[in-house]
Amino acid sequence: MKKDLLNILVCPVCKGKLTLTIAKENEKEIVSGNLYCSKCKVNYPIEDTIPKLLPPEKKA
Repeated sequence: MKKDLLNILVCPVCKGKLTLTIAKENEKEIVSGNLYCSKCKVNYPIEDTIPKLLPPEKKA
């Protein structure tokens, strides 16, 4: 994921701001880490440079 994307990415549930935690990066991109929404208290992983922004499944 390019670092510039953090300026436009929002939580898919509440449209809130996401906080980035980097686990691994190279000179161009974030390879792995997390995007966290403090409103929803949900982590969205970044795996192989791709942010996985799927909303969590609702519990019945």
